[in-house]
Amino acid sequence: MTSQIPKLICVTPIRNESKILDKFLECTSLWADNIIISDQCSEDNSREIAARYPKVTLVENFEKEYNEKQVRQILIDEARKIDGPKIIFAVDADEVLTPEMLLESEKEKFSNAMQRTVFMAKFVNICPDMKHYWDGPLRLPLAFYDDGISQFEAEKIHTFRNICPENAVNINIESPKIMHFQFTDWERMESKHRWYQCWERINNPKKSAIEIYRGYHHMYSINQNELHDIPDLWFDEYKKIGINIDAINKDKEPYWDKTVLDYFNKYGTDFFKKEAIWDVNWVEKANYYKYKNPEQFRDPRNRFQKFIHEWLKKTQSDYNKLGVRIISKLIKILFKQ
Repeated sequence: MTSQIPKLICVTPIRNESKILDKFLECTSLWADNIIISDQCSEDNSREIAARYPKVTLVENFEKEYNEKQVRQILIDEARKIDGPKIIFAVDADEVLTPEMLLESEKEKFSNAMQRTVFMAKFVNICPDMKHYWDGPLRLPLAFYDDGISQFEAEKIHTFRNICPENAVNINIESPKIMHFQFTDWERMESKHRWYQCWERINNPKKSAIEIYRGYHHMYSINQNELHDIPDLWFDEYKKIGINIDAINKDKEPYWDKTVLDYFNKYGTDFFKKEAIWDVNWVEKANYYKYKNPEQFRDPRNRFQKFIHEWLKKTQSDYNKLGVRIISKLIKILFKQ
């Protein structure tokens, strides 16, 4: 244990986050000593927003492709340039810590730990009604008391976001929790999940279309008994400070739509015909973004493929039942995945 009080450093990757970035930075500035933002080629005013906050250090990331390991390594490297002991918090721009984090007693919980400690926090998804939430499937490594030498190990996508050495001390904390606001802007979330499915098909071509569907439609299988009332504390404490974190600033043009159109241009629509991304009119979107020959982006699916996507949608909430699992195996064969 060090006698010097460690700095609390939040590291966050962004790309076109202008609709949500102010809320994130207002809340995070209340507890973090430093906030490191890595911007990956934003085309909106995200960088200008970040520059308005005195605790923010903005790092440019010029990599075009999506790679979580690469972008988070940039953040960790930048955090380690700050002198003295430090605790690295990994929080994304669509997340806010519950306000227990504003209490000195909570900060001391982190500061009094030993170096090489990983703090695992509960992850909760805020519903669009801003009245309920459902628990995420696991705890996430919210913070790491940096030892300065442990390496960050990660995959390209859906990986642990922080340093988690094998020999670390792991502590499960009940507070703060990570409030995830992705699902409060439903259309933006759907756009992102269409892109996720395309990314999977490109980068994991052997992955079953059924597996891809189930993984990126989990929000449609939440049962009523999984929903919980949001405690008044979570929002009210921020409102007392003047931050209305339950106000939604919806994104009318999520950039993932254009990225999917770029994929169509590069790979062709047939390459993605087994993915359930055809619930939008891509011809209209191509016209809007002024792509050449927008008719090329028409739905390429045949009747069977459309039927399968409808069946997947209807069975999403029951996909673990034996009968559905048996039929899913048959579909995998028919889809030749």
